[in-house]
Amino acid sequence: MSEDHPVPKWADLLHEGEFISYLPSFVGGKYFDLFDEFAFPCEETGAITYYVYDPVKHGADASGKYPVLLWLHGATNGLNGKFCICNCGGEQFASPEYQAAMGGAYIVVPLANEKTDESGKLTETFSEKYFKPLKDIVERVREGGHTGKVFAMGGSLGGWVTWKLAEKFPEMFDGIIPISTDYVPTDGRLENIARHNIAVYFTLGQHDETLNFAKDIAPRIQKLEELGFMCFFPEWVKNGDGGVASLFYGWEMGQHCMINQVQANLMYDDGTPYDPRLPNGITGWIKATAG
Repeated sequence: MSEDHPVPKWADLLHEGEFISYLPSFVGGKYFDLFDEFAFPCEETGAITYYVYDPVKHGADASGKYPVLLWLHGATNGLNGKFCICNCGGEQFASPEYQAAMGGAYIVVPLANEKTDESGKLTETFSEKYFKPLKDIVERVREGGHTGKVFAMGGSLGGWVTWKLAEKFPEMFDGIIPISTDYVPTDGRLENIARHNIAVYFTLGQHDETLNFAKDIAPRIQKLEELGFMCFFPEWVKNGDGGVASLFYGWEMGQHCMINQVQANLMYDDGTPYDPRLPNGITGWIKATAG
């Protein structure tokens, strides 16, 4: 292995025939120009930059109603500015292919006002003070009158925010996709989410480097499934080429980056679905849930 691609600690756990893959199949940045930039004033957090893909502006029928997909980034991704549109998992959902598959959708990407100290340590990112302004941003997008059901989705820290928004504003959301987070609401809060008929697709890899699957997630699976929530917890997070995902950013986090597979529509390059229950991937799940 090169210095850029050190052997992951989990490499000896691979089954015969499995191989390591270092990049997702999609290339970020291709659809950035389809997003408009806005600023939402907020005294508590400071003005929040957010990006919006508007399907009507890009040719969708102006008489239609289109779901709103709120994509929530992970820690440090807000420092990347516009590239966060890709980092958060939302960019490819603005592509002509994904838009056609969903029947059109708004894509909304807010950025936390992230800050670091002199050592590079993150000192400011998404927190509870962002919950209300995030709700208000969605409501502002909906003022245009062309919106339908509302979804929230995000990976890592964004997965935590996704769960928390559904807890705090269950009347707003019709579906959520928490990704790669060890946070799972209490049974009572999960039951309240279910009572509000919020569809849930919860996904992460069992070898996620940031959590202990056996301790943090496995004990909650029965409750999640009893409530009708879909859980997809593959043994290995894989890229579109079928290889086990490895990304080295100073520490190994390939198995934490399920967000890449979601952005790849949970489809392998040959068109085989990652999750057999979703033959049309995440776009199919969104379309079916949006009705």
